[in-house]
Amino acid sequence: MLTSPMARRTVSMLSVVLLMICSVLSRSSFAADADYRLGPGDMLRVNVFGSPELSGEVRVSESGNITYPLIGQVQVAGKSPAQVEAQLVSAFVDGGYLKQPQVSVLVLEYRSQKVSVMGHVTKPGQYSLQSSSRVLDVLAAAGGPVSEEAADVVSLMRKDGSKVPIDLTKLFAGDPAQNQEVAGGDTLYVPRAPQFYVYGEVQKPGMYKLERGMTVSRAISKGGGLTTRGSERRVVIKRKDKEGKEEHYSAKGSDLLQADDVLMVKEGLF
Repeated sequence: MLTSPMARRTVSMLSVVLLMICSVLSRSSFAADADYRLGPGDMLRVNVFGSPELSGEVRVSESGNITYPLIGQVQVAGKSPAQVEAQLVSAFVDGGYLKQPQVSVLVLEYRSQKVSVMGHVTKPGQYSLQSSSRVLDVLAAAGGPVSEEAADVVSLMRKDGSKVPIDLTKLFAGDPAQNQEVAGGDTLYVPRAPQFYVYGEVQKPGMYKLERGMTVSRAISKGGGLTTRGSERRVVIKRKDKEGKEEHYSAKGSDLLQADDVLMVKEGLF
């Protein structure tokens, strides 16, 4: 089907606008932020308007270069996507290949940018950013917190030394404020949860994770419940004060436990 010159110009103008919008969106993403600098392993998507044969995906080599059709090797390590766009435009024009090229560069994979996930997770280590990653993304990559060991509040330590507390209970409940964006050089540290001890007339005496709002009754349930001789009315909490001196308290089922409390369940009198 033939189209009029006016229709072709309209389509061309729309294409230019769409390309410009894509370029703006890519710059607003994490990877194309003004502070972001490309490095070895990053995967780029290069779009050259009107020249699909020159558009495609290319990975930054270990030496910090990309190899591009007509141009050859281009050094991109340490440069922003916007700077690479300008480089490619100049190379196409200087080589006489394109007169007024419009180029956009989008980072698809951020292999040169790594985030450390440490502490009580299934697979601690360093992970490459594959997209504009957030706390949930890197936790998932590390296999998630170890349920019986991990604390409810973790630390996101930024490259600049600042720290952001992340409440995992709120995070997993869907609170977007907890799902912070992470950047290369950040470290997510999952500390060990506070513990308590229960022994005496319970089915499974031992050390357990102190959960939020842990009452004496819930602690006994954690320990497998009472034995046939145990009594919830004869429970003692052993707790150290600020000076390290141990004090004993007669406890009710609704009393709240603190970190490092020792719960002693005694036999019933009758």
